[in-house]
Amino acid sequence: MTMRPYVIINSAMSADGKLATRERKQTKISGEQDFQRVEKLRAESDAVMVGIGTIFSDDPSLRLKKDESAKKRRAEGKAEHPMRVVVDSLARMPLDSDMFRKGTGRVVVFVSKKAELENVRALSEKADVIYAGEDFVDLEIVLDKLGKMGVKQLMVEGGATLLWSFMSRRLFDEIRIYVGALIIGGKDAPTFSDGEGFIDPNDFTKLNLKSVDKIDDGVLLTWTRR
Repeated sequence: MTMRPYVIINSAMSADGKLATRERKQTKISGEQDFQRVEKLRAESDAVMVGIGTIFSDDPSLRLKKDESAKKRRAEGKAEHPMRVVVDSLARMPLDSDMFRKGTGRVVVFVSKKAELENVRALSEKADVIYAGEDFVDLEIVLDKLGKMGVKQLMVEGGATLLWSFMSRRLFDEIRIYVGALIIGGKDAPTFSDGEGFIDPNDFTKLNLKSVDKIDDGVLLTWTRR
């Protein structure tokens, strides 16, 4: 049986748990040391994933920023950049996204059968489009398919709705959160875990604290799923 990838959720949030401003604009939360940590984690991963909301708000390329990171991967017999994965139920990903214009390597977009066929066909000219669910993308199907594609370690970067989906369904192995030394505020600002939330305390996703490391002027918390 094909193994699912080892899933590492990685994120940075303010001291009050915000990922960005209430306008959902990308905000610098961490510093150079944490940027280097994230680069290393990306380089070590077989695939890096974001949701369509992150594409719309940040337009990330998810490529490795440093040439030495890509060279090291080549020396290990890997592609220069890890596979870049987008969860996009309705196939709305813009065709001029940075992911298509910057960096090299495979781009995979998971969609649902509810996506417009015209959108799917257009995206298929830019990326590998894979169906994984009826009305929305089913992450269990995604993980099964990624495992069959040879992905052993998956790094999930966001956004908040995608993170909630992974955490609420306990489809992760580790959570690495960098907590920056700033307050963003705003009841409408995205938090580390949005979504509908739990009501019954018995349903809460439980964690084990693995390590605490001071980085820059903040702290990196590493948790494993209990």
